[in-house]
Amino acid sequence: MGENFPEGKFMATVRIGTKGQIVIPKEARALFGLKSGDSLILMADRGQGIALQPFSYAESFWNAISNLQGGGKKE
Repeated sequence: MGENFPEGKFMATVRIGTKGQIVIPKEARALFGLKSGDSLILMADRGQGIALQPFSYAESFWNAISNLQGGGKKE
């Protein structure tokens, strides 16, 4: 299922195991440079679904939220 997509895009079916775990397909891990032991951020919204982001995006995510709330850094 993950073939014939434009460069930088990937889609696949994953199955939730008995312990609530999923396996991120090799092609998706390669696309984002993910390796065993890396941390991901899971964001969930009942209306929009579930998103996973590498933990390295946490700082920019929290800065964006802070700026939306008017608490951004003043230089």
